[in-house]
Amino acid sequence: MVTPRKNSKTTEGPDMTKDTERVKTLRQFPPYGSMNGNSTGDTCPTCRGTGRIPRGHEDQLVAVIPCNDVRLKPRRTKLYVCISMVVCLFLSCLILFFLFPRSVTLTPVSVLSVTVYFTPDTVEMEVTNLINITNENFVPVQIVDFTVQGLVSDAVVGKTRISNMTGIQSRSQKSYIFQIDLSIKDKGLNTYCKSSSIKIHTLFLELQ
Repeated sequence: MVTPRKNSKTTEGPDMTKDTERVKTLRQFPPYGSMNGNSTGDTCPTCRGTGRIPRGHEDQLVAVIPCNDVRLKPRRTKLYVCISMVVCLFLSCLILFFLFPRSVTLTPVSVLSVTVYFTPDTVEMEVTNLINITNENFVPVQIVDFTVQGLVSDAVVGKTRISNMTGIQSRSQKSYIFQIDLSIKDKGLNTYCKSSSIKIHTLFLELQ
């Protein structure tokens, strides 16, 4: 009598399933310090050998990059350095161009009036002048001290000084009126100015 043989099925327990999943995980993510799944050191305490970083801990981790990594060798380094040098040189030239001090020019326009007084020993004159002051700078300037003297025949006959005269805006021109008192004490000039035989008396006055 022949008894049919029953097919026996092997059932896997929960422990076998966990071991199989662990082997698959280790094949995909080798443990810390291992090559080809052969562990030669301790398991990483951060990822516990899974190779994955827990969420919320990204700010606490440090990435280690090899020295031969391509990211540490940026391309066109010389080009970037040359462009930076050219830009810095251009900006320096611009700064020097705008901030380099330029002269402030005083140009005489005309003599507005002349008042003459005669004394026994001198000839007194009050001369009112109009001048233009030109500022060639790119920044405002303030004329703190202004000194002018009058000369007749190379002899100083008067001098005046004005403090805190005026302020001039950048790249602009401004007119200014000032008065200078002249006292002629030279005997020859006194005789010439007081001579009644000469109808028109002419004096060449130089301001500097």
